[in-house]
Formats: sequence, C-alpha cells, structure tokens
Amino acid sequence: MALTLDTYRLLGRSGLRVSPLALGTATFGTEWGWGIGPEEARKLFDTYVDRGGNFIDTASTYTGGSSERMLGEFTRDRRESLVLATKYTTLRRPGDPNSGGAHRKSLVTSVEASLRRLNTDYIDLLFLHVWDFATPVEETLRALDDLVRQGKLLYVAMSSAPAWEISRMQAIADLRGWSPLVALQVEYSLITRDAERDLIPMARAMGLGVTPFSPLGGGVLSGKYRRADLTAPDAGSEESNRKSFNAALGMVTERTLAIADVVREIAEEGGHTPAQVALAWTLRNPGVTAPVVGARTPDQLLGNLGALAVEFTDDQLARLDEVSAIDLGYPHAMLASDHIRTVTAGDLKVEPRR
Repeated sequence: MALTLDTYRLLGRSGLRVSPLALGTATFGTEWGWGIGPEEARKLFDTYVDRGGNFIDTASTYTGGSSERMLGEFTRDRRESLVLATKYTTLRRPGDPNSGGAHRKSLVTSVEASLRRLNTDYIDLLFLHVWDFATPVEETLRALDDLVRQGKLLYVAMSSAPAWEISRMQAIADLRGWSPLVALQVEYSLITRDAERDLIPMARAMGLGVTPFSPLGGGVLSGKYRRADLTAPDAGSEESNRKSFNAALGMVTERTLAIADVVREIAEEGGHTPAQVALAWTLRNPGVTAPVVGARTPDQLLGNLGALAVEFTDDQLARLDEVSAIDLGYPHAMLASDHIRTVTAGDLKVEPRR
C-alpha cells in the first residue's frame, strides 16, 4: 500500500507524529547562489502542507536566516498543526567565537534568534547541527533540558556526530532525568551508506528517529549528472554553481555515477523518475523515519513526493544493494562472517530480535 504525506510516523521514542517525508528549506533564499525567493518558496510550502505534510526542516544559518524568516511568515496561520525543526551550532556571525558551537551561550542566543525569525513562541524540534568536540556533553544536555523546561523547545535531537557520543549523551540524559534525544539527522543515500555501520543501528537501539539529509546525493541520484561532470563545471549559472559545489564535495565520481545508472535503469522499468526510486529506497530502511527532501519548484516537489508510491521487486533491490554496497569494516564485517557465526552458534538456529 502506497504511503501518503498524511500517513504519519512516530518520531523516535517520542509520541510526535510526523510525515514520512520532511520538507527541507535550504533552498528558501538565494543568498547561497542558488535557491528561490519568497513567492516561489510559498508555493513549495503550500504544495507540501496542502497534501498533509507537517514536518518542516530548516536551520539558523540556512541562507543567512532567510529560510527561517520565510517560514515565520508562511506558518503564521497554521503554526500549531506543523512540526518545525531547526538547528544550531554553525557560526552565525563570522569573527564572533561564541556565535557557534554547542555551548550554552551559543544555544540560548541561537534559539532566541530562531524564535524571532520563525515568529513563534516555541520550536518543536531542535537539532544540534554539527558536533562540537570542545563543549562538555553535560553542558549541552543540561542547557537543552533547561530550554525544554522553559517551553522554548519541545524535543531535542542530534545531527552529524559520532555514534558513540550520541549514545553516551542518551545514556546521561536518561540517568539524570533530562530531556532525551528523539531524532538523528545524518547524510544517507544510495551513494552515502556509511551511516549503516553504526549511526542508524545506534539510533534504532537508542530510540532516535532518523531523518536523512541529501537522500538524492546532492542531485546525483536524480539523473542530472553525467560523466562530463566529473570535471567541475565553470561557475556562472545557478545550475553550474550547484554542480560545482557538489563536485567539490566529492559527490560526483565514477562510483556514484555507476550507482545513478542503475537507479535510472530501475526507474525506467517501473515508470518512475530516478529521484523517486532513490528516495523510495531510503524510505525502505526500517531505521528511517522521514528523509528530508528539497526542491525549487512545485513540480519538482510533487515528483519527489511520488516516491511514496514506489515499490520494488526483489531483483531490483538486490541490484541497488550490489552497486551501492560499502565495506562495513571492523568489527562489523568480522561479526557478520560465516566463521564467527560458526564459532559462536554452530548449527543452532536462533531468530534475531525483532
């Protein structure tokens, strides 16, 4: 049965209901050399919400704050029905050492600025955006809990951090009665499956719902890149700026283009777009709650939402897994080996925990 935006899922260990695809708003604003203005952004927002979508993802530094400001206007008449997620820790004022980081001052000032831009009294979900090795985790957790107790935050979450740090934080929060983490945002797609080693299994075990960003691999899986893009294009147009950005990040390689080729083949077999196939594959992971999808036009967004109706054959899933497989590394590869299964279980048959 096909999913819909109003087939809501519980976010991690919380009772919060969210749509199975979140609307990413890093394209709301043109300050980064690509993106859209207020009128086009409003159309995207309405397209998503009018179809039952309720999960909106932004950040304090997206497009210099324009993303949050636009959402503050767009959500004015239906704030309570939406789940607004934003983030902190990235540097908000170059040259000011305390305008970034995970510490209490950065947290409080960033949240207050986000509340003003979002035109709201509370933030539904706040992510620690990028891990900060300089701040004690107890400081971060206690400061987050203080803001929850003040009613400025409802739920707290993590993004782009080591699995061992997140699990340690969750254990400390539980032991001290502080607000638990309920979500984890990681980069995850057919071309970036590294989160399968530790982060996604950790999230399932610790009660964090996973909301992957870049599920289309920066657009590589949408079919817009070819071998000619292995050499970064000259900057100039909006499209070339975005392609140059992704090429510089190392997302356009022979390996990723080979994965995109298989995605394109399977899309043609099912009458879907490559983007729909790539998103649908991500949605199949039982540890994933809601991938974050971005767009620049309503048609592009509607196309992405079509991923909710995609179904795969066993052969198609096997082909996708084979072309995108990663080395799990030690100790995971060793623990999954036939030798270890033999020396630990012999011929015994034990069903895995569900």
